[in-house]
Amino acid sequence: MTTWMTILGIIVFVVGLLFSIAWHELGHLSTAKLFGIRVPEYMVGFGPTIFSRKKGETEYGVKAIPLGGYIRMIGMFPPGDDGKVTARSTSPWRSMVEDARSAAYEELQPGDEKRLFYTRKPWKRVIVMFAGPFMNLVLAVVIFIGVMMTFGVNTQTTTVGSVSECVIPASANTDTCPKDAKDSPAKAAGLKPGDKIVAFNGQPTPDWQTLQRDIRDTTGPATITVERDGAHKTLQADLIKNKVAKSDGDGGYVRDEYVTAGFLGFAPATGVVQQSFGESVERMGDMVESGVESLVALPSKIPGLWNAAFGDAEREPDSPMGVVGAARVGGEVFNLDIPPEQQVATMLFLVAGFNLSLFLFNMLPLLPLDGGHIAGALWESVRRKAARVFRRPDPGPFDVAKLMPVAYVVAGIFICFTLLVLIADVVNPVRIT
Repeated sequence: MTTWMTILGIIVFVVGLLFSIAWHELGHLSTAKLFGIRVPEYMVGFGPTIFSRKKGETEYGVKAIPLGGYIRMIGMFPPGDDGKVTARSTSPWRSMVEDARSAAYEELQPGDEKRLFYTRKPWKRVIVMFAGPFMNLVLAVVIFIGVMMTFGVNTQTTTVGSVSECVIPASANTDTCPKDAKDSPAKAAGLKPGDKIVAFNGQPTPDWQTLQRDIRDTTGPATITVERDGAHKTLQADLIKNKVAKSDGDGGYVRDEYVTAGFLGFAPATGVVQQSFGESVERMGDMVESGVESLVALPSKIPGLWNAAFGDAEREPDSPMGVVGAARVGGEVFNLDIPPEQQVATMLFLVAGFNLSLFLFNMLPLLPLDGGHIAGALWESVRRKAARVFRRPDPGPFDVAKLMPVAYVVAGIFICFTLLVLIADVVNPVRIT
């Protein structure tokens, strides 16, 4: 049964992956057609074509390797300085430029002169290239907010999960009480697992973040109102200062960082809690911020990935994960010991996270990513406007093809990184529990 559920999880994730890719390319396709650009191909996947059908002037199809997709637009790059697109050069770098330019004019037909991508105004080209990542962002936002408002999210609550027996600094990394250790303030006050804390010092505690902040800001006597067996009960506690894990501001903790603050001595229980629209939007904002930070920190993760793939190091939970690793996690989701609706919610979160990553990654201003083409169009707009202001000749379209050698270098780096992640995903995968 476990094997079949794993296979089912992988299949569901792959279907979500293919839909996300198709959705991304649909953004490019629809806006390109809107602005009159001819699009000969719309493909999901790479490699040999499994299925295709031509409708109108566009061939729609699915290819064998589900690691991406593309649409092919006529005239992605302007002609060379000599007006030609097929000139050859003995320089390998120049050949790259000319090959890219030639590919952009394949299947050029009579009448296409006015339907070339590069002839569109910069703002139209920005829209065409931004539309793909934007579709992924829209899908991620809809899934994230929809799941949080309907299924809910697993979060820390104001219900007591466990009570500390004694006072131990968090930096000690142990639950064993020394012989001379004092009872924790929570134990001394009579706090019990299952108690729901509804007020602290007379102030309501609607969520764990509020309660955690109030506890850490308090030392000395405090009143704790709990709901126990359907009735409210007021407890008296004497909070002390202790070394505790540093808070991340959202109720969680910063790993291996500690601060001295008020200490009560209990761990909150976790539960699935539906979020309001405002709470969902706020959490979505936090996810985007976390995604940006992760993208910036990506180079610093390479040593850990290398050691996890080729050494004896453990794979970090926040380690970069590729399509294979994500599919493997998808297979594990349906084997988790959680209710079926939470398995569905977790899978949806996985697909939404993939879409958010696609958006952020594609917005990097580097060729061959969408962000690189956007940067080229914006630079052209700046050049042309500056020429008009200073009454200089129009510099014409910015020739993005001249940056193709850089694009090949960037693509090479991406391929090497992808292979490293793939090896790590196979030999030392990220696991969920």
